[in-house]
Amino acid sequence: MAAPVVLPERPLPGSGAHSANGRPASSGRPYLGIGLKVLSALAFTLMSAGVKGLADRQFPTGEIVFFRSSFAILPLLIWLGWQGGIIPAVRTSNLRGHILRSLIGACGMFAGFAALSFLPLSDTVAIGYASPLLVVVLAAVVLHERVQAYRWAAVVVGFLGVLIMLAPHLELGAAGSDGSVGALFAILNAVCSAAATIQVRRLTRTERTGAIVLYFFLFTSLLGLSTLVLGWHLPTPGEFGMFVLVGILGGIGQILLTESYRYGDASLVAPFEYTTMLWSLLIGWFMFGQLPQPAVAVGGCIVAAAGVFTVWRERRLVVERAREAAAGGARAG
Repeated sequence: MAAPVVLPERPLPGSGAHSANGRPASSGRPYLGIGLKVLSALAFTLMSAGVKGLADRQFPTGEIVFFRSSFAILPLLIWLGWQGGIIPAVRTSNLRGHILRSLIGACGMFAGFAALSFLPLSDTVAIGYASPLLVVVLAAVVLHERVQAYRWAAVVVGFLGVLIMLAPHLELGAAGSDGSVGALFAILNAVCSAAATIQVRRLTRTERTGAIVLYFFLFTSLLGLSTLVLGWHLPTPGEFGMFVLVGILGGIGQILLTESYRYGDASLVAPFEYTTMLWSLLIGWFMFGQLPQPAVAVGGCIVAAAGVFTVWRERRLVVERAREAAAGGARAG
C-alpha cells in the first residue's frame, strides 16, 4: 500500500547506493536484491493483512494509521543508527517539502486502509497497481520528464486493466455498495501514492532517504493521533500486539525495499513488486477466506504485464546505450 503506500510504500528513487557521479549503483549481488525485494513485498502484504484484520474489528482508520506509523519508526531508527548515525541521516533543509509529501502520503494511507475495510486484500492490492501508471502521467505533466511512446502504450494498456478490475465494483445499481466505496478509496490511494512519489523525486534532489521516510512516519503519526478526538477503541492486549506488529512490519518492509535497490539494479528488482499479488492471494485466502473476482485477477495480470514490459524495455535501452558508448570509446581509442 505505496508508498507505495497501498498499501505498501512504493520504491523510493535514490534509495540505493550511488556511484561517484551520483547515478544509482548496485553492489553486483542481484539475487540478494531480488530476495530482499520479495521479502519486502511479503512484509508489506502481511502489514496490509494486519490492517484489514484491525479494520474488520471496527478500529477507526485514524487509530490504525497512528500505530502503523509510530511503531514503524523503531526499526527505521535502528537501521539508520546501524548505517552510520541517525542525526546525519535525517538532517533536512526542506521541511516544507517533507510536510507536503507527508500530507499527500497520509491521505493515501488513510484511503488505502479504508479500502481494506471494504474490499478483499487481493482486490485492494491489485487496484493499487494503478499507481505506477499514474506516476508516468504525473512525471510528464508535473516534472516535464520525457516519456517515450512505449511507456505511453504501456500506460494505456495498464489503465484498461484497471478498468477491468474496477468493473465488478462499479456496476450500475451498485452505487453506495461496499464494493463501490472500497474501489473509490483504493483509486484515491493510488492517486495519492503516485503524487507522493513525484514529491519524493523532488525531495531526493537534496534530501537523504532516511529523512524522507522518518519525517513521513512522524507527520503521519501526528495526523493519525489528531483523530483521537473522534473516538478510538481501546484494544485488548492481543489487538495491541497486532498494532505493534503492523507498524514493525511496515518499517521492516521499507528497510528491505531500500536495501534491495542497494544490491540489485532497479530495472531488475522492480518487477518483483508484483509478487504482492501472489502474497495477497495466499494470505487473503488463508486469513480471510477471500479470493479475487475473476475480472480483478485478469485486470491485475494485465497491469502487471504492462509494468514488467516497461521495465524490460528500459533495461534493454540501458544495455544498448552502454554498448554504443563502449563501442564509441573503443573507436576513439
